[in-house]
Amino acid sequence: MNSLPKKIIFIASVVSIGGFLFGFDASVISGVIKFIKPEFNLTDLQLGWVVSSPSFSAMFAMLVSGRLSDYLGRKKVLLIVAVLYSLSALLSALASSYEILVLARMVGGAAFGAALILAPVYIAEVSPAESRGKLVTIQNLNIVIGFSAAYFCNYFFLQQIEASNFINEETAWRWMLGIELVPAVIYFFLLLLVPKSPRWLLLKNEETQARDILRRIYGDMRAFEEVVLIKESLKDNKEAKRVNLKSLFNPGLAFVLTLGFVIGILQQITGVNVVYFYATTIFEQSGIGSNAAFAQAIWVGIINIVFTVIAMYLIDRLGRRPLMLIGVAGVAVSMCISAYGFGKATFELDQDRISMLAPEIELYKLSNIIDNKYDNDVDFKNDLKLALGEQMYAKHEGDILKAAIHMNPILVLIGILGFVASFAISLGPVMWVLLAELFPNWIRGLAISVVAFVNSLVSWFVQFIFPYELAKIGSALTFFIFGILAVIGFLILLKIMPETKGKSLEEIENEFVKS
Repeated sequence: MNSLPKKIIFIASVVSIGGFLFGFDASVISGVIKFIKPEFNLTDLQLGWVVSSPSFSAMFAMLVSGRLSDYLGRKKVLLIVAVLYSLSALLSALASSYEILVLARMVGGAAFGAALILAPVYIAEVSPAESRGKLVTIQNLNIVIGFSAAYFCNYFFLQQIEASNFINEETAWRWMLGIELVPAVIYFFLLLLVPKSPRWLLLKNEETQARDILRRIYGDMRAFEEVVLIKESLKDNKEAKRVNLKSLFNPGLAFVLTLGFVIGILQQITGVNVVYFYATTIFEQSGIGSNAAFAQAIWVGIINIVFTVIAMYLIDRLGRRPLMLIGVAGVAVSMCISAYGFGKATFELDQDRISMLAPEIELYKLSNIIDNKYDNDVDFKNDLKLALGEQMYAKHEGDILKAAIHMNPILVLIGILGFVASFAISLGPVMWVLLAELFPNWIRGLAISVVAFVNSLVSWFVQFIFPYELAKIGSALTFFIFGILAVIGFLILLKIMPETKGKSLEEIENEFVKS
């Protein structure tokens, strides 16, 4: 990127902060779960709704944000996104009830749903064609950096419970959620420094202003060339404006649309947002305790960043199909390793281990459980909830599991980190590249929006149902289901997924889209 104008690098870096905020907003909840479940006495489904509610509102934001930005402009809608992120962080930190917390998180979901669509669009519209791909991938990298930052912040605030006078078990989760206000406000003010989209200005017949912006970025000669290219592109896109949902049922699109839906559904149904949003809960289920669970969640973020960078390097060298197949196979193996680790767990509270529990737990209530050996987590948890009550058990679940469980937690750690690495080189980045390549220009925007909506719908459902699955069928079977779904997805992709590396969009359209 050294040959790129500094102005372009600055613009792309600023706009892609929306991706960082998405990653942070999405995964910070993993550390909050431990505190809000007992505080608001949440049921499993209520907890699932708190975690998944942003994805629910994001679905609808994705559908309307593109059209809204056509009317108001990309920059103006991105400024609204920054305001919504700030409002969500503030309301979440101050939430006095379950309902207010859900509402606050849905506001944040609307923000990141719009940001996921608009940030790449804006960057693409101000970038030179030869560097567009590199600049747009800054958004993807910022998303995984946001994931990692959230895990670090969660761990930091957890440590402050013991070390600080103003952060305690009642307020730690509010700090975790509220700290997002800082980057959100910075995002808003930095957005004021970026120009309006030249392409949008030309779409609104504001050619003088568009030329002026392009001249400041590229200089006179390149600005003239870019105006000509944009005008030609706008003429080509007139046909795209006439498409509607019925157009998707064009028989010639059957293969590419089927492949798009398969990949869009597979990306979420194998459990990626369960891992990202419930990372701390998952590690806590392996009996390592709350502190260690928060620390291990940091590795999820680090591995995600490392393998996302590897994917960016390999995708145009190794190809889309090999990366996808290797990654999905890795997802299947990793989830099965986690399932095996949880499946071998046994649970027993004896007199020696019971001394490890918090003093506020009334031990006499555990008299019928002490020295009983359980071979599955569902029965063990149900008996404890009956003995202690849902709220008391939720508050001390990590300590209780640490005292009672007999298993190898390294298997779960290997499985989860293997999943993150496998996903980061395949379903994460490759899906969006394929969607941009497979659909012909005249319907690309609509097709990607519909696939993204289905993708978000599946994501919401998987997040929503996960706490209920843990409670009713247990950790082992839950992760085994994810593994089996990945195996099915691998077999389908092995049969139908093509290779698009090195092919022009016209070649891809001629090969896979019938007239």
